[in-house]
Amino acid sequence: MTKDVEVRVEDKLYQNRYRVDSGRSHITVTPHETPSAELLALVKLCPARCYELNGKGQVEVAHDGCMECGTCRVLAEGQGDITWTYPRGGYGVLFKFG
Repeated sequence: MTKDVEVRVEDKLYQNRYRVDSGRSHITVTPHETPSAELLALVKLCPARCYELNGKGQVEVAHDGCMECGTCRVLAEGQGDITWTYPRGGYGVLFKFG
């Protein structure tokens, strides 16, 4: 008889580490008065929760913790809402398992 072990995504993500490149964000949000539908979607869809609304209703990004999964690139880079580049060598997400 085998026992199924439940593993939460959050528990796996906790194993990853992130080396912050202070002052050199690899993601920038284009300045805006009203966020586009794509930027608003990022607030909900980013798995690392890097995007959030500020007090003025604008979308801001905190790049530390970014898993470099590409969700924001697919949703918003093509429309010009964000600029995304790979972090410098040695910085960014450090996956422990895979």
